Amino acid sequence: MGSITAMMVNQSLLSPLNLEVDPSIQAIRIQEKEQIKTFNKSASFIDKVRFLEQQNKMLETKCSLLPQQKTAQGNMDNTLQSYINNLRRQLETLSLEKLKLEVELGNMQRLVEDFKNKYEDEINQPTGVENEFVLMKKDADEAYMNKVELDSHLQGLTDEINFLRQLYEEEIRSCSP
Repeated sequence: MGSITAMMVNQSLLSPLNLEVDPSIQAIRIQEKEQIKTFNKSASFIDKVRFLEQQNKMLETKCSLLPQQKTAQGNMDNTLQSYINNLRRQLETLSLEKLKLEVELGNMQRLVEDFKNKYEDEINQPTGVENEFVLMKKDADEAYMNKVELDSHLQGLTDEINFLRQLYEEEIRSCSP
């Protein structure tokens, strides 16, 4: 096991330090702070003066442009009035064209309705003819079936007649010497 070693402590390091502030240094610092405040006020004043000079130049420029704007405003009024008159003429033309197109639309809608009715009539007409054809075909099929049945019956009767004829002829031959 390890043993504990003894340590040496310097007692002079444990005593408080004497840190007194020199009054002349403090006076210099206060003086420097006052100078900085004065410089800040001066800088703020200089900034305000520069800003006002810029505002003054802007106002001078605006004043010099004002007469030109009045002339341009007069020209612009004439231009805008001409443009407005042109738009009004276009509006009148478009209104007339709209009326013509509405009349044409009504005519086209009536024409479409007529064609629709004719189309429906044409579609329904073949249906009636088709129904009539189906009925006629049914009648024809029935007649054919009757014919086949009658043909079959006729064949049976013809066979019976032939049989009876042969039988009769045999009887007549057997009765005659």
